[in-house]
Amino acid sequence: MDTPDRTSGADRTNDTGPSDGPGPADGPGRASRTAGAGSTDGTDADGLLAEQLLRLTRRLHRVQKRHLEPVGITPAQSRLLRTVASFGEPPRMADLAARLEVVPRAVTSLVDGLEAAGRVRRAPDPDNRRAIRIELTDAGRATLGELRNARRAAAEDILDPLTVDQREVLGGLLSALVAPGPEGGC
Repeated sequence: MDTPDRTSGADRTNDTGPSDGPGPADGPGRASRTAGAGSTDGTDADGLLAEQLLRLTRRLHRVQKRHLEPVGITPAQSRLLRTVASFGEPPRMADLAARLEVVPRAVTSLVDGLEAAGRVRRAPDPDNRRAIRIELTDAGRATLGELRNARRAAAEDILDPLTVDQREVLGGLLSALVAPGPEGGC
């Protein structure tokens, strides 16, 4: 009597050579070909992986928020402040909305909060009287330094269980997931 092949997805990754489990040599998409909706044990490995990523995202947000509280800034304001600093010249509100992939109204609310705290200021655009540019203030530049330290501490909290090698692998995998595909990303 023949028995069905009950080899696990991890074992099937060895068809290209020795492996200590899924890793960079397995290539993009390998997990979905070896496990998932069609796996022999009936699990939805891709669905479980997606759930783990969502849980990690929520945890990262909570940890980051905790580290940003002493700075007196929210994660969204932090992202906006870093984005303003990334431009060569003070950006327009529309530039910020496009870079952050949010609606302009969301940028307006964030700028309002940062301006009230003295971290940015609105300035007229010299080339277009109707446009407003967002400039960092001295307090905003000082806050960027505090943000770097807070982000580093938050990352260490999250990544603490991983070895240096595991962090490198994770970085590569996340880069592959973050890079937009032919459809233009999420």
